[in-house]
Amino acid sequence: MTKKQIRKKKRRRRIFWFLIFPILLLGSSAATYAAYLYKKTETVFNESHEEINREKSPLRQAKVDPREDNVSILFIGIDDSKSRHFGKGTRSDALILATLNKKNNSVKLLSIPRDSYVYVPKIQEKTKITHAHAYGGPKATIDTVENLLDIPVDYYVRMNFYAFMDVVDALGGVEADVPYTLHEKDSEDNHNAINLQPGRQLLNGEEALALARTRKQDSDIQRGQRQQEIMKAVMKKATSVGAVSKYDDIIQAIGDNMTTNMTFSEMKSFASYATKGSLDIQSFTLAGNDATIDGVYYYELDEDKLDTTKEMLKQQLGINAGDGYANADDQDSSSTDSDPSESAQNNSDFDSNN
Repeated sequence: MTKKQIRKKKRRRRIFWFLIFPILLLGSSAATYAAYLYKKTETVFNESHEEINREKSPLRQAKVDPREDNVSILFIGIDDSKSRHFGKGTRSDALILATLNKKNNSVKLLSIPRDSYVYVPKIQEKTKITHAHAYGGPKATIDTVENLLDIPVDYYVRMNFYAFMDVVDALGGVEADVPYTLHEKDSEDNHNAINLQPGRQLLNGEEALALARTRKQDSDIQRGQRQQEIMKAVMKKATSVGAVSKYDDIIQAIGDNMTTNMTFSEMKSFASYATKGSLDIQSFTLAGNDATIDGVYYYELDEDKLDTTKEMLKQQLGINAGDGYANADDQDSSSTDSDPSESAQNNSDFDSNN
């Protein structure tokens, strides 16, 4: 080989490394960032883990494995912020039940209006479903939803206002349709702090929260539909390529303001829904009518349509229609701990505050 050929070969080698080194560096950085995110997520979930004194739903024969089984997750948005110090008396401001089907790679989101008139096992009487959390936290809320829908609730995720706002802000805002001119309180109850005009627009965390919470000009049904649309917008943006660099902030925002009975290992298994292919997400709400009972407003559920919803959810979870259980022929479905004497306030106290 001549000197000229040797010099040319060295030059090609230098060009090769000049081109490939940045790629290797980026790949290494990505792997390092991914490892960092993995460890941070594990830490956040471990710190947010909070059991509810039951290994499984009484409507399950055995504990579910989300890697193999269809499962349900109850998202509980609580009415809590720095300006609201309700403590154990905090009510739920939003309830969305997600049922996930592995085979169909589908998710059904069911909004449960906060004023729904339902039986609360914890106090052994009917009241607004929003009060269940004040009587007994996530467990009382889960027991109430299970009694209402006759399906198991396997997991819960409870978040306050700040988790929602911080995630939206970490994503750089989300696009949503504002249906009408909106003048609403912010998260700290400052009146008319949020002012929006009708139309599709990019909303920050405070604005998205105001849109999700307002019900001055419509009803709980429209409110639930808005919450579902905003939730889907957040999910869509969070799974986009551009959101990867924001995951650090998103994870921190969630961890600071969330509790869940889901372990990190169980949480990881849900990644398959995003990586398996097209995820089918459908939204529903419980049908009903406005009602006044003993001078108090309630949302009275339509029993026939409620039965239809129950059957739909059982099919989604692969539960035999009519038996109320998953993979079980006989199971004690009696409601769990119920002691009216433990409730801090009676229904009239709650109803006076809506």
